[in-house]
Amino acid sequence: MGKQFDGKVALVTGGNAGIGRATALQFSREGAKVAIAARRATQGNQVVADIKKAGGDAIFIQTDISDPQQIESMVTTTVSTFGGLDYAFNNAGIVLDVGLTHEHTEDDWDSTINLNMKGLWLCMKYEIPMLLERGGGSIVNDSSAAGLMGGIGRMAYRVSKAGVNIITRTAALEYGIKGIRVNAVLPGAIHTPILDNMEVATPGISQEILGRMVVGRIGKPDEVA
Repeated sequence: MGKQFDGKVALVTGGNAGIGRATALQFSREGAKVAIAARRATQGNQVVADIKKAGGDAIFIQTDISDPQQIESMVTTTVSTFGGLDYAFNNAGIVLDVGLTHEHTEDDWDSTINLNMKGLWLCMKYEIPMLLERGGGSIVNDSSAAGLMGGIGRMAYRVSKAGVNIITRTAALEYGIKGIRVNAVLPGAIHTPILDNMEVATPGISQEILGRMVVGRIGKPDEVA
C-alpha cells in the first residue's frame, strides 16, 4: 500500500526545529521529498540527515525569508532539484519577547512584521506559480491563536499573525477554484525552542501559559505536524 505523499514534493520553511522539523519528518514518513528551508544550517542539515537515515529524500536550503531574493531562490532550488512543488508549509517566523505597546521599538515592529507577514506573503508569491504548474496543491500557513485575540504584550507578533490569517483567507478564495487549497494552522502554546527562549527571557512564563491551557498541558510539535 502506497504512502499518502508518494511522488510529491513538499517545502517547509523553518524546517530546522520545532513545528517545522516535526512537519518535515512527517512529510517524509508519508513519502514526500522534502525541501527544508531555514537560516541555521547546522540544524537544517541534521534534519536532512535524519530523513535520509530513515530512507527518505530531502535537501536543506539556507534561507532568510526576510530577503525576497533568497525566497525566490528557495523555491527555484526546490523545483530544480525535485522537479516541481506540490505542498508548502510556511512556518518560519519569530516571536520577540517584548512588553507592552509603548515598550516596542520600531525595530521590534519592523522585524516582526517583515518576517512573519511580508516574508510569508513572499513565500506564497513564489510558491503559487509552481503549484499552478502542477495543476494544484496545498499551502498551509503557520499562524497562531494569538492572531485571533488581543492579549498583554507582544503586540507586533499578534498583529503579524492576524495578518497571516487574512493573507490565508484571501489566497484561499483566489486559488481554490484553481485547485490550490490554502489553509492556516493556529496553534496555542507548543513546546518548541521558541517557548524555551521565552522561559529564559521571562522565567515562569511556561507555568503561566500552562495555567491557561484547557487540556492541562502544553502541546507537542508532532501534534501540529
